[in-house]
Amino acid sequence: MTVTFAEKLARMPGYQAGVPTGQAPEEVAAGGIAQLASNESPFPPHPQVVEAIAATAAAMNRYPDPDATLLRRRLAERYETDPSRIAVGNGSCEILLAAAEALLEPGAEILYAWPAFSMYPYLAALTGAREIRVPLAAGDVHDLDAMAAEVTAATQLLLVCNPNNPTATHIPVAEIGAFCERIPPHVTIILDEAYIEFQVNDDPDASLDLLADFPNLVIQRTFSKCYGLAGLRVGYAIGAPSFRAAVDAVRQPFSVNALAQAAGAEAILHSDDALRRIESTVAERLIVEEGLAGLGLRTSETQANFSWIDLGDADEGAVLAGLAERNIAVRPGTPLGDPGHIRVSYGRPEENQRFLVALSEILD
Repeated sequence: MTVTFAEKLARMPGYQAGVPTGQAPEEVAAGGIAQLASNESPFPPHPQVVEAIAATAAAMNRYPDPDATLLRRRLAERYETDPSRIAVGNGSCEILLAAAEALLEPGAEILYAWPAFSMYPYLAALTGAREIRVPLAAGDVHDLDAMAAEVTAATQLLLVCNPNNPTATHIPVAEIGAFCERIPPHVTIILDEAYIEFQVNDDPDASLDLLADFPNLVIQRTFSKCYGLAGLRVGYAIGAPSFRAAVDAVRQPFSVNALAQAAGAEAILHSDDALRRIESTVAERLIVEEGLAGLGLRTSETQANFSWIDLGDADEGAVLAGLAERNIAVRPGTPLGDPGHIRVSYGRPEENQRFLVALSEILD
């Protein structure tokens, strides 16, 4: 007897983690590998965040707060909004999956640019919705005009990754606002801002002002990047209370574990520390981008904590193999939607220099 799986399983692209094959994250850390593949922070969490995690660990015999009350209250205080407008999830990925489950079904449409976040193709596959992918414009940026032109009466969910992953480009908030004006109110717009703190076009909170004008807008963010909490998986979204109620309705209970809740609730109190981390990352960004230009490589205009590198005539597989031989992990462009590219995160200064030296040797 053969087990028959759902047809949607075949439509899922499969996620390729940035950790080298067969190695756990702790093995990577101990093995001298420059882990520049996953857009993580090279800095550990703030010491008081670690203390909050340790203090919470003693109560692991109890289920976490199903409403994440403290975390949502702290986020509401930080963004001067009501806790009812805050949804939290096991990373921002879970909120995306829950939004798709709540909003999409066969006959509905989901619209997004491509290449963009590798989670997006899962949403149509899981729900039976029709996906509309709009190619990026010149400069690897979202083509907002083309996206607006694709909206129909069937469009239920529209995703804008800003800054975009994997291309690192950012659209200023004024352009996002003008775009939202063109989108009919039956469409839920998710502005996916996992890397918003690293861009320098706008104040990172500027997009939040759009929420008052567009009830169909949801802004999604994460603690995984600038707060250094990728290992605990905690993300959040700010939107209408109805959006929070919808995503909560389709998820399993207790989806955000107690350690993640405690860490996020403490981390949001240390925005000054996060700013210092961001400034260090931006400084390394300038060094890496200058080094890549010196090698004759083109990158998109990065406003994130990683570079999207056009390898030109160099073979993607050969470059990846050469970096792997030198214990440097980066992400290949092919599974991210654009062969002939690699994506490299910014690590510690010595890791970034290792990468630039290694890449120079490989290209030579």
